[in-house]
Amino acid sequence: MSIESVAWGQIYRRANAPQEQRRFSLATARRILRFAAPHRRRIGLFLLFSVVSALLAVATPVLAGRVVNDIVGGSAPRVVVNLALIIALLAVFDAALGLAIRWLSSRIGEGLILDLRTAVFDHVQKMPIAFFTRTRTGALVSRLNNDVIGAQRAFSDTLSGVVANLVTLALTLGVMLSISWQITLLALVLLPVFVLPARRMGNRLADMQREAAKLNAAMSTQMTERFSAPGATLVKLFGRPQQESGEFEIRARRVRDIGVRTSMLQTIFVTSLTLVSALAVALVYGLGGWYALRGQLDAGAVVALSLLLTRLYTPLTALASARMEVMAALVSFERVFEVLDLKPLIEDAPGAVAVPAGPVAVELDNVTFGYPSADKVSLASLEDVATLDTRGGVDVLHNVSLRAEPGQLVALVGSSGAGKSTVAQLVSRLYDVDSGAVRLNGTDVRDLTTQSIRETVGLVTQDGHLFHDTIRANLLLARPEAQEAELWDALRRARLSDLVESLSDGLDTVVGERGYRLSGGERQRLTIARLLLKQPRVVILDEATASLDSTSEAAVQEALSEALDGRTALVIAHRLSTIRAADLILVMEDGRIIERGTHTQLLADEGRYAELYRTQFADEPVTAAA
Repeated sequence: MSIESVAWGQIYRRANAPQEQRRFSLATARRILRFAAPHRRRIGLFLLFSVVSALLAVATPVLAGRVVNDIVGGSAPRVVVNLALIIALLAVFDAALGLAIRWLSSRIGEGLILDLRTAVFDHVQKMPIAFFTRTRTGALVSRLNNDVIGAQRAFSDTLSGVVANLVTLALTLGVMLSISWQITLLALVLLPVFVLPARRMGNRLADMQREAAKLNAAMSTQMTERFSAPGATLVKLFGRPQQESGEFEIRARRVRDIGVRTSMLQTIFVTSLTLVSALAVALVYGLGGWYALRGQLDAGAVVALSLLLTRLYTPLTALASARMEVMAALVSFERVFEVLDLKPLIEDAPGAVAVPAGPVAVELDNVTFGYPSADKVSLASLEDVATLDTRGGVDVLHNVSLRAEPGQLVALVGSSGAGKSTVAQLVSRLYDVDSGAVRLNGTDVRDLTTQSIRETVGLVTQDGHLFHDTIRANLLLARPEAQEAELWDALRRARLSDLVESLSDGLDTVVGERGYRLSGGERQRLTIARLLLKQPRVVILDEATASLDSTSEAAVQEALSEALDGRTALVIAHRLSTIRAADLILVMEDGRIIERGTHTQLLADEGRYAELYRTQFADEPVTAAA
């Protein structure tokens, strides 16, 4: 490795060094070793090859010195040729060794990235919905990308670098001292002139690159938000395209200015270090030549010392940054472990069973529930706050009891925030109750397997979320093994087959981010088709038609009649006209059920339901509307 390479490495490492300070933790080290355990054989070979490569790095200058001595001493040509062949063979062997080291480094590093990413991704999928509502998506994705790669460097770069540099330094220093301790000590005197500028200018460059990184991140955030369909619409509606362009240009100009300054500073930095190295070599040649002319040193020794000098400065400079590299890797590992240490709120109990077969009854028995506080489900670093909000646990449901018999349609109505959607999330076991029980066919959901609950309960929400993928892929989320005929049957029953057939790509049409290439009614019918494909025994509709116009609502209601046929259903409704035929209507306020009955009974009771109904149908008498 050349002096220039070390200089650029210093710049890179300082620019990417962690800004927070951490102490080395033995507990973290043990966890790192557990992740590294499956790769221990490759790591062993990797270290062994790195040591051998370090030995070769020192052997070549020594042999070069012997060649010079043999030439000056008039040795037989065969001796010089043999030494040259040995140097050539060592070079070939070192090149092959370098390829092997690189292959092992890649296998270890990429294997570690795979293990860490898989572990984090699998763990995040187990987190409660509250975790995703609080967490910044970009910060979470960064854990799977930047921090995982930072942790990987601990093995692929830092570990081998420290080992190889220590061996190279020890051997080089020993050989140089044995040749001439005076020249060696004098060369070491120049080391501070080499290292101090590297540290000071490296820190300055790091500050500039961090500022550029922040500005680039701000531009990236602005582009991500403004280039999405809702963001672009918002900007256009409020007439701010020019202001947005102005803000973007200010950041872009600042990045340009920093880029120019950084480029010049880097060039000065590398040139200065190269100059110091050249001065050190000149010192060796000058002092060594003086000793050689006086007969106190061989000419070959002078050549060997000059070649060994770079082998001395390079590892010394690299080792000066070793602590920073170790701490950077440690911070990356800790940030990954921080996510892995978040405990999922929903886990299968030992001996959990599947939902009993047959039609399913849904029951809430004296349920009380409050959403968990942020400190139980999130991380301050993922929310971009100094400390997590410890408030929470306030009950949003109070002693709620209800029962939907197999095949029965039960509707939940009430004001916003009354707790209706919370009931839907508890039945789906997105959360667990604080007290009481939620049962499916008489079995507490906490004693059922999560997989069987997901297969039994189907939920359609108001937003009808779709992935940026094809219609086919969005449907197959419900049942990956479904055949094409089944997909078309689900679309037909959801009243969407004619639309899909009219599209040039049919089932392979990409719906766009969150399904924005489809209308609201089309998106909702596609989610209903997905529900029909899943064939759940319990259907929960959480205000599935609240945001639709009358025409779209009529089409969706027609599709919903297919989805609800013969199934136990919980329907959360804002438009009371859609649930007049429900077997049972429950009116919720402030987390409590305050009225129960059919549509006719509740109107006759002249209570909260009748009040809500009058509000929605103010222009016509209640009796006529009924």
